[in-house]
Amino acid sequence: MAKISIIGGHGKIALRLTPLLVRAGHDVSAWIRSDSQTDDVQRAGATAVLVDVEQADVAAMTAALDGCDVLVWAAGAGGGSAARTYAVDRDAAIRSMQAAVKAHVGRYVMVSYFGASTDHGVPQDDAFFAYAEAKAAADEHLAGSGQAYTILGPSRLTDDVGTGRIEIPGATGTVGDDKSEVTRQDVAAVIAEVVQLVDGSSDALLDKTIEFNNGSAPIAEALRSL
Repeated sequence: MAKISIIGGHGKIALRLTPLLVRAGHDVSAWIRSDSQTDDVQRAGATAVLVDVEQADVAAMTAALDGCDVLVWAAGAGGGSAARTYAVDRDAAIRSMQAAVKAHVGRYVMVSYFGASTDHGVPQDDAFFAYAEAKAAADEHLAGSGQAYTILGPSRLTDDVGTGRIEIPGATGTVGDDKSEVTRQDVAAVIAEVVQLVDGSSDALLDKTIEFNNGSAPIAEALRSL
């Protein structure tokens, strides 16, 4: 059993992830930014932890991570202003990584997106530019932080029913592209499987970036193919 903290605990992926982790026997804490979100995360099976990551400093985050084995970043500004996107998806994410190192967290699981890179190629006048820049900076910081990590890059997210199957370009016999899609339920299942592998002391996913779409391979099989 692992002690898991989910940052962005009230998000669409996190609320699907929490029951999977709880059923697997893990102790889950869901970071939320408002008391009004408490009932939802508790119904999902998590302990609510009130931390507004946009405002919290490294010291506050470190304290909230005491005893944490795995940290899952599933938060996001959700569009809107570029300033808030940078504040949450870049700056708060980086503070959480610094806190994870200070708190001796065993593994950091970052939910990024398919194609995230400092060479993302998104035009500066595109509404997606701030998010692309923020995620690229956060992923790059994580990779150089000294923190053990796994970065997950799902393609376009949908709210369709989960399939339990994915494709990992280059690993499951498919090419794939960032124009494909994957359900949020399957993203949650991928995270849960990554946590299981980590909890089992597997280094197979250590310091890797895994991009994926919905596909034909069972999730566990696809991850074990890496």
